[in-house]
Amino acid sequence: MKKEILREIEIPKEVEAKIEGNTLIVKGQKGENSREFKIGKLIFEKKENKIILGCKKATKKEKKRINTFTSHIKNLIKGVQENFEYKLKICFSHFPINVEIKEGEAAIKNFLGEKIPRIVKIPDNVEVKIDKDIITISSLDKEIAGQAAANFEKSTKIKSRDKRIFQDGIFIINKAGRKI
Repeated sequence: MKKEILREIEIPKEVEAKIEGNTLIVKGQKGENSREFKIGKLIFEKKENKIILGCKKATKKEKKRINTFTSHIKNLIKGVQENFEYKLKICFSHFPINVEIKEGEAAIKNFLGEKIPRIVKIPDNVEVKIDKDIITISSLDKEIAGQAAANFEKSTKIKSRDKRIFQDGIFIINKAGRKI
């Protein structure tokens, strides 16, 4: 059954939004964020201080896309108002782990006593701070910040050893403001 679905997303006063084709550009206090959407049959326009997203005869697929795009737009708006922040904890029991940041890369040294450091690439527009055993990752874009945090966690995944004994690694403890 096809029906009309329209979503209206409020734009706060301190945020400026502009639509160019299929690209939404959002400017705020912290900086600028942009994203390209594959609109297809959907209505995508800006009226006054609202972004309107919808479809006259929406199927289940269009409804899913509208809801997904609505979440992405809300994250873009939230990102330019306040940074998305992920916190990771460095945990070790056997060998002390050292993390160093140099020019867009992080080197994880002495993980499980390995002589060769593990290298993690840090995406552009991401700020990484290390305070003893807590790594803080912040960015305007939620997806980029989440990917950077996942890169750290994935790089210290232990394979072919007993996970009950070898519990060393870097783990996400705070995901964009909520505890895990």
